[in-house]
Amino acid sequence: MGTTTPSIWLTLQAHDAPALIDWYVEVLGFRVAARHDDGDLVAHAELRWPEGVGGVMLGSFVEGRPFTIAPGSANAYVVTADPDAVHARAVAAGAEVLSTPADTDFGSRQTILRDPEGNTWSFGTYPGS
Repeated sequence: MGTTTPSIWLTLQAHDAPALIDWYVEVLGFRVAARHDDGDLVAHAELRWPEGVGGVMLGSFVEGRPFTIAPGSANAYVVTADPDAVHARAVAAGAEVLSTPADTDFGSRQTILRDPEGNTWSFGTYPGS
């Protein structure tokens, strides 16, 4: 049942989607798989996590559109082999750090931070069971 195509996506919207996409790529390490602009807005973008098969779908927040999600309301956990490196890049970019890299009781090393739009991201080594 293995696949390389994501079957679950984190979805979110942003006040400044172009800037958030750049931040996710340059700071967190995501890769742009697709991006469809509508003037100054991002109608739809797909970002892939290079260490797995998960991804993020996002676009510009426009009040009143179907499937509207308040910017800054998402929380995500991302499996990574090196949460310390993600943390260092985020700190260098001025991210709000909620938890510095630390080992957990359940065998993970993780860090927690907030992106420029207010979404919370945990990066850790725990892959789930």
